[in-house]
Amino acid sequence: MSSSLFPVILAGGKGERFWPLSRQDRPKQFLSLDGSSRSLLQSTAERLITFAGGWNDLWVITSNQLGQGVQQQLPDLPSPNLLIEPQGRDTAAAVAWTSLEIQKRYGDDAIIGFFPSDHWIADLEAFERTLDAASQLAANTAAIVTLGIKPSFPSTGYGYIEQGEKFGSFNELPAYHVNRFTEKPNREIAETFLSTGRFSWNSGMFVFRAGVVLEELYAHAPEIIEPLVKHGVDIYPQLPKKSIDYALMERTNLAYVLPAEFGWDDLGDWNAIERLLKKPDAANVELATHVGLDTQGAIVYATNPEDVIVTIGLEDVVIVRDRNVTLIVNKERTQEIKQVLKTLQSDPRFNHLL
Repeated sequence: MSSSLFPVILAGGKGERFWPLSRQDRPKQFLSLDGSSRSLLQSTAERLITFAGGWNDLWVITSNQLGQGVQQQLPDLPSPNLLIEPQGRDTAAAVAWTSLEIQKRYGDDAIIGFFPSDHWIADLEAFERTLDAASQLAANTAAIVTLGIKPSFPSTGYGYIEQGEKFGSFNELPAYHVNRFTEKPNREIAETFLSTGRFSWNSGMFVFRAGVVLEELYAHAPEIIEPLVKHGVDIYPQLPKKSIDYALMERTNLAYVLPAEFGWDDLGDWNAIERLLKKPDAANVELATHVGLDTQGAIVYATNPEDVIVTIGLEDVVIVRDRNVTLIVNKERTQEIKQVLKTLQSDPRFNHLL
């Protein structure tokens, strides 16, 4: 196991597709969605702390609105290791700023890993083996390593990575040059991707040396890295809002992929609850007091155990009751929750619901 990896948790997301449970004062990463007593952020920190060698080398970057909440969730995290963005500018700026800070403290050869705060991982041993392999590759090669997830079905909700020529093996796991990153495909294209055996889901997890990623940012995203170096974090609100995929990964020639299998879900919307918790013999997933008649394929959630949800003749719906909001949506349309939130944002009557 590598002891030189500096894991960074990306914890600035809003988790809007888990509304109304996920709100501005309580975003998705602060919630427990897997049936455990730990929040997603706490679970992420717990599985990365071994690689960090302790709290002193674990880092978190989050938004200004969530900094206090992160401190409450991770009280052992040293305050210098918590970077608080003055304004959210997507993941390219977050990666650039954090990499600069770690390089200042530990030098160009520091191996950095970036991990979203809201992922679920089943097989921790396989995850650690994959992460160690990625660290080995990054330590010995000018590489920006992405962890690809071997697809189990033709998902239209994930981006894909096409593997090219095999580069070598690390921890008995093959590593490949990346041919290309592609956006979320339609069903037909996704099925074609799976049939080739050359595509992985894009997990959004990356490993690289500090000096390597900073040099590539200078080459492909100077509009982000140069102002940060010159002006520091004060320039943050003026930086362009770009994802690390768009700003760097789709442009660099140093991208490598490790196709991995460790039981993964990005918990993108309410349907993830079914994937995690559905029992084979159960008609529904019930995280509430639910009385149902001829109801099947439903996901039912309530934060107040005294609330009773009664359904009759429903199929394939999500029902969520949280505080002063009830959400009812067809499972195939949960991605559209973000559109409803835009409507709520535009009406002052509903701002307190966000």
